[in-house]
Amino acid sequence: MEVINTLALAVALAMDAFAVSIAAGVALKSVSPRQTFRLAWHFGLFQAMMPVIGWSAGLTVRSRIEAYDHWVAFALLTFVAQGMLRSALKGEKEEADAKDPTKGMTMVMLSVATSIDALAVGLSLSMINVSIWTPALIIGLVAGIFTTAGMHLGKVIGSVAQLSRWAETTGGIVLLAIGVNILREHGALAFLF
Repeated sequence: MEVINTLALAVALAMDAFAVSIAAGVALKSVSPRQTFRLAWHFGLFQAMMPVIGWSAGLTVRSRIEAYDHWVAFALLTFVAQGMLRSALKGEKEEADAKDPTKGMTMVMLSVATSIDALAVGLSLSMINVSIWTPALIIGLVAGIFTTAGMHLGKVIGSVAQLSRWAETTGGIVLLAIGVNILREHGALAFLF
């Protein structure tokens, strides 16, 4: 697989991680280097691991995974989005109690949700007999870079007090939109069109 194609694929796969990391930066408002590293490391790691898992599974489990992978991603993104929307509606007095999206199960759920598509890419690459190691490394590095940039962009947006609630609400809506788009891409919403 050519490097240009691999980079284009990595950027496309990193878009979900980028959008989610912007929303995380908005929710945090003040982003520490430790939080940035945690989210970038996990998003990059999951984005790199999923193609390897998909490639390893190959054709044997493809039909079983394809039936519901998009629903898993949608459910995880919806769960995190509803938390963001609820936090935005509560207002500033409860900001101190806001949950850090770079810790615990929230981070794991976001990591899985943003990397489900990479699993499908790994499955596809196994079908055309492409070695997975270089693409997986590039996909992981690009996801980490985009996550770092997204966190800091979200921090800038979230630090402006007047924009904070609006930005957090927008972040929750964006997560829901990503989830709906995943369903649309997998044909789960075909009955609507």
